[in-house]
Amino acid sequence: MTDFSRSMAQTRPFKVGLIGRGIQASRTPAMHIAAGQVLGFDYRYTLLDLDQMTTEPALCDLLDKAEAEGFAGLNITFPYKKQVMQHLHHLSDSARTVGAVNTVVFRDGERHGHNTDFWGFAEGMRQHLPGADMATTLLLGAGGAGGAVAHALKALGTQTLLIHDIDPKTADALAEQTGGTPVTSLEAASRAATGVVNATPMGMAKLPGTAIPPDLLRADHWVTDIVYFPLETALLRAARAKGCRTLNGGGMALFQAVRAFELFTGTKPDPAVMRARFEAFDTGLSQ
Repeated sequence: MTDFSRSMAQTRPFKVGLIGRGIQASRTPAMHIAAGQVLGFDYRYTLLDLDQMTTEPALCDLLDKAEAEGFAGLNITFPYKKQVMQHLHHLSDSARTVGAVNTVVFRDGERHGHNTDFWGFAEGMRQHLPGADMATTLLLGAGGAGGAVAHALKALGTQTLLIHDIDPKTADALAEQTGGTPVTSLEAASRAATGVVNATPMGMAKLPGTAIPPDLLRADHWVTDIVYFPLETALLRAARAKGCRTLNGGGMALFQAVRAFELFTGTKPDPAVMRARFEAFDTGLSQ
């Protein structure tokens, strides 16, 4: 971005939002707003939580309304990351590869879908679980977020990717796409795994519990959860009690937001600013 275009960007507001369910505790708005303020933007971030709406609109209507109101784009979260794809004009390579969209950019009358979860998860692992044995990883959840995590795990060096989902057909489809192996027995899969990733919504405030029985965890497992509200999930508590190395969902949340902000504004944010705002909610990213 040139000095002139940067100056022009700073004279107009950026309106963005997040579409999902049960998202009132999301930290994404605060991170984006903090990054925008540092850059001098009039940056506004709106939660479009369908659980809070008395009359539930169709997803396409929410997109139409945001675009008509001049939004720069939208973040998309559970359970709309796959559904939103049918309402877009273009898909980035990452969105097409993963088969899910978590960031929609409105530009020149067209909608561009991106997936920043892929890079966000990988960057969180690189920075907060260095040296983790990635050889055989058990992935819990093959939905929109699970797809991004699966591709990131392969990029990080996972040779054997074991995929479990409550819907076996969903696990089969992701396994075929990534060269992974669908599994039905969590007991057998956990014995083989060097690490475990929860990419299901299980553990969220509205969906308490764990996607794997805690007694299947071993001290030599590393365990990652992509859920970040609450940051301390039942899975991570159980894993630490077993002596596992753990990583909460903060890393993925931070780095996917960094990339999404750049897509919305055309300007790179300061990750340190966004991290500080995220960590202001509690005690930090990795436990």
